[in-house]
Amino acid sequence: MFQLGGPDSLDAVEPFLRNLFLDPDIIPMGPLGFLRGPLARYIARKRSVPVAGRYAMIGRRSPIALLTERQRVKLSAALAPYVDPVVVTAMRYWKPSTEDAATTLRAAGPLDELVLLPLYPHYSYATTLSSLKEWRRVYGNPNGGPPEHAIESFYNHPSYIQAVVQKVGVCLRQFPDSSRIHLLFSAHGIPLSLVEKGDPYPKQIAESFRLVNEQGRDRYSNWPRTQLLCFQSRVGPMKWLEPSFLGTVERLGQEGVKEMLVVPISFVTEHIETLHEINIDGRIDAKKWGIERFRMMPAVGDCAQFIAALTDLALKSAGITEARDEFIAATGK
Repeated sequence: MFQLGGPDSLDAVEPFLRNLFLDPDIIPMGPLGFLRGPLARYIARKRSVPVAGRYAMIGRRSPIALLTERQRVKLSAALAPYVDPVVVTAMRYWKPSTEDAATTLRAAGPLDELVLLPLYPHYSYATTLSSLKEWRRVYGNPNGGPPEHAIESFYNHPSYIQAVVQKVGVCLRQFPDSSRIHLLFSAHGIPLSLVEKGDPYPKQIAESFRLVNEQGRDRYSNWPRTQLLCFQSRVGPMKWLEPSFLGTVERLGQEGVKEMLVVPISFVTEHIETLHEINIDGRIDAKKWGIERFRMMPAVGDCAQFIAALTDLALKSAGITEARDEFIAATGK
């Protein structure tokens, strides 16, 4: 299971940021790649103080390791009726690292199949591709080892979409009149330079947005009539996907919107982008611009529907469908 990772203490913020900005898939530099090391150290040092201040406001650490561990444990239990699973986590920029994951798998003994499962619903060069490239660098050539199966995205998997719809449905109970709600879907942004190179991320985000709202309207009579999509977490002077999250909050407030539910569509666990950027910065801006009721949908986390999606993806990618179908027929589960 591949994830971004996050600092596990305030002292870890600077080295975490350094690892992040050392990744050529995050900041492509072409022939100037030799400057990446000094630039990464400079940016990490400069940004570490304000970023550490944000982490201090959400518990002095990122919760992503703990929350991903919960997903790992539940996925392992869900796979157990069909296979003898060894499930490990590889964090791209912190711990447990990709090297840690490879070491654990090698120590587990001979493996029949190896499923590479990035926990990014939407494929991007900056996330999915980066994690898989790091895995290849660490683990080596797959020839001679167990068959490998890479799951590159699951943005349209029915159980993933259902998980998001259910989470939204629960949050709608917090609003007395859903007709007044603006449903604001916020996805992590990427630089336009990646999109111009063919990154499919924005198209996959748009499809998840469409599917969630389509299923939501079918399932809930009080599904909000107004749905919008925006992007967050811009870093640096480059052009990124638009419209921006905070810019959209400001615009809606100026237009007189009073109630808003934010859906973090590209995030499967809470971390600084949801807990601070949306739930603190976004909430402050919402109040500033006159929005009276501001709520954020919790990430899908380890809810049953999301674990079902991961289980289905893992089994199907390894070709283990017959035993699964027999188990369902016998047990009804």
